[in-house]
Amino acid sequence: MLSKSQISFIKSLHQKKYRKENGLFLVEGIKSIKEFIQAPYKIHSIFYIGELFNLLPKLPANINLFEVNNAELSKISTLQTPQGFLAVVHIPETNKLDLKILKNQFTLVLDGVQDPGNMGTIIRTADWFGFKNIICSEDSVEAYNPKTVQATMGSLARVTIYYENLSALLTDNEIPVFGALLNGNSIYKTNWGNEGLIILGNEGKGIKNEVIEKINQPITIPRFGDAESLNVAVSAAIFCSEIARTKN
Repeated sequence: MLSKSQISFIKSLHQKKYRKENGLFLVEGIKSIKEFIQAPYKIHSIFYIGELFNLLPKLPANINLFEVNNAELSKISTLQTPQGFLAVVHIPETNKLDLKILKNQFTLVLDGVQDPGNMGTIIRTADWFGFKNIICSEDSVEAYNPKTVQATMGSLARVTIYYENLSALLTDNEIPVFGALLNGNSIYKTNWGNEGLIILGNEGKGIKNEVIEKINQPITIPRFGDAESLNVAVSAAIFCSEIARTKN
């Protein structure tokens, strides 16, 4: 039986203010929770429906376990249809990014991406194609937003997310900067080399002017039909796929 204070505390983590204040976020569903258990994330507690207990893997002794009923899980879940398990996970401390650690690899850079579903899909896509890091502008949606976490399907456990002032970060950068722009070289004719930062912009406004100034290789995805634009998560998938294809 969960106390009112427990329910209130977990529900507070639905909001960014309290996630940041407590350094905790929520993961739902046994598959995603297993990913975080296997990754170097620290699990604070797990809430589970009793008859599903056997689905849990072997857990470290320091994880708090709470059996709940369906009504209690519904109160603390962010989902309309809870998935039987909810974990409270510590947000890892991320050091200030040094671009030197990104040499000899490709990294997605997100400028003002606002939709949590798009963010989650991009993280999942990056994980699929072996991208280990994503850099986000400070005004991008939070990676630990419950909708983002859910959309990553556990991939957040393997991709490191940094939040930075992009203009300042890119000022003294020596890594090639590719940017997804309407006017640029075709993505299918691009010589990628062996490293690069791939900048993708806000869903409606694109890349900010001060960041565009840092791009030395503008890239476009050629349009063959009549659609006005591409979803940013779809664009990210095309960039990741094309880079992976040419590298291999």
